[in-house]
Amino acid sequence: MIGDGVLEAIGEELRKHADPERAESHMRFFRTGPGQYGEGDRFLGVRVPHIRSAVKAFRGLTPDHCGRLLGSPWHEERLFALLSMVDLFERGDEDPREAVYSLYMASTDRVNSWDLVDLSAPGIPGARLFHRDRSPLYELARNGHLWERRIAVVATHYFIRRNDFDDTLGISEVLLKDGHDLIHKAVGWMLREVGKRDLAAEESFLKIHCREMPRTMLRYAIERFPQERRLAYMEGRHSE
Repeated sequence: MIGDGVLEAIGEELRKHADPERAESHMRFFRTGPGQYGEGDRFLGVRVPHIRSAVKAFRGLTPDHCGRLLGSPWHEERLFALLSMVDLFERGDEDPREAVYSLYMASTDRVNSWDLVDLSAPGIPGARLFHRDRSPLYELARNGHLWERRIAVVATHYFIRRNDFDDTLGISEVLLKDGHDLIHKAVGWMLREVGKRDLAAEESFLKIHCREMPRTMLRYAIERFPQERRLAYMEGRHSE
């Protein structure tokens, strides 16, 4: 059983691998300046492989431990918490899975960067809702803040990997006219993932919506297409 000092031990372990130069670089990369999407976020400069190793070393955390770490101002400690939650969900039975999912959905304001979303949304809400009502994802897509909207579409990556595309396409339609570049990129990415498994499904969506899609979204979606096909979509000649 993990004792009460575990959170301090986790912090010490992460700080063994802290790199101030990398932390400074991350602050620019993740747009932490005034008015930017990551405003105020703080970094230790720890590489993701070190965080993943720490997750394995500290297996046995409870959702309560993870919830307390999610409150950290440090990006890497929140990432550690989320990766621990994914691990706990994968290894747990019904009770811890429900607890992890509930914690995640109650803490979306702390899943507040694109990497935190992308590394956790498929494995927690995506996995939890695969055999359940998926309306919570549509609610996030329609009414959520930036990170909740990204969670909504990226969570469907879990479905895509199981050849289930309907909700990816449905949520992409909801987000079609979203104003944020990070949503354009996420939707385009998920459409591209659909196309890797069922090109016809992706193209059926694109043929209807490509003219109204933001250019970034469309470019991400058609990234793997042959050059002539990409140009046809970008120029509106896709039906030729």
